[in-house]
Amino acid sequence: MFKNLISGCAAVALCVLAAAGGQAAPLRHDHPLIGTWQITMADGSCSETYHIHDDGSSLVTSNEEVAESAFDVADQPDQLGFYKHVDTIVKDNGKPDCSGEVTEVGHVATSYILFHPSGNLFLMCFERDMNSCIGPFIRVRGSTT
Repeated sequence: MFKNLISGCAAVALCVLAAAGGQAAPLRHDHPLIGTWQITMADGSCSETYHIHDDGSSLVTSNEEVAESAFDVADQPDQLGFYKHVDTIVKDNGKPDCSGEVTEVGHVATSYILFHPSGNLFLMCFERDMNSCIGPFIRVRGSTT
């Protein structure tokens, strides 16, 4: 199911990770989202790397863009297995991402994260269903955040 859900560049531009109002909320030390994740466009032309920190901040690189954000994510999944995730961009270098767009500072987005049982992949969904997702985001091994 995860291997068939590869993102398009435009969808990824909407999903830079961060938190409502730019207020980062610390995560428990073993939260599954902490770490470095990468998503590659279906045609292989561009990748995005997400460094997710336990202090509720993230650093995202996408094409020429470098963005910083703060985020709030549920501590536990809901009954359907999704973690609600609210993000706000707090800093951006003003350069284009993989879709050619520039992310606005202050942009707030809500998504729902669904982890693969391995913990090494996740989908980011715009609703609590499998019909509105991009991914997979793949855990980068051997890195620290």
